Amino acid sequence: MNWFQDLLQNPALTDALPEAFVETLVMVGVAGVFTLAIGLALGIILHVTAPGGLRPVPWLHAILSSVIVNITRSIPYAILMVALIPFTAWLIGTSIGPIAACVSLTIGTAPFFARLVETSLREVPSGTVDAARVMGSTRGQIVRKVLLPEAMPGLVASTTTTLVMLVGYSAMAGLIGGGGLGRLAYNYGYQRFDTAVMISTIIIMVILVQLIQWIGDRIVRAVDHR
Repeated sequence: MNWFQDLLQNPALTDALPEAFVETLVMVGVAGVFTLAIGLALGIILHVTAPGGLRPVPWLHAILSSVIVNITRSIPYAILMVALIPFTAWLIGTSIGPIAACVSLTIGTAPFFARLVETSLREVPSGTVDAARVMGSTRGQIVRKVLLPEAMPGLVASTTTTLVMLVGYSAMAGLIGGGGLGRLAYNYGYQRFDTAVMISTIIIMVILVQLIQWIGDRIVRAVDHR
């Protein structure tokens, strides 16, 4: 039982770990809200303005798809978060801390979620949309009452995937001052060769990801009426 007593006496686990866990939840929660809001809106616009969409606008779709979504998704997050340090400092007044990390987390994941949203909406049968058009529904009504409800299982699954990715990104954000479990693992587990901290951090992140995935799967089954 000596190893267990050592764990209880390790200040990195008793003092720093709870704070780091809360910081990770803050990053995932705040960035998740902004990512879902921005990504959902962007995904809907991508689908509506695409060729054959409800309101085709080729030039707008090309700009959003090729320039904003594809280019942002092409930049590795480790590079993106470093490149955004000056912008983050200008936007919120600091480049360190969990709130500052939410800026790069949102910019890094919103385009990814937008593409998933577009894909989910594209999978809605065209016959369902055509039927709504015949009944005189406006484009806004088709989006709200047909596309989004029909695509709900895919949207929930996409949300789950995005939140899981945010957990991993939040760990990387900790390496440049974002805080959270990533910073704890680096400062204590890597720099101080504290194996207990490293293993504990990995276990907590695995549990967090599994919990998010489990909740997401349950919601998908609840909203999928096919």
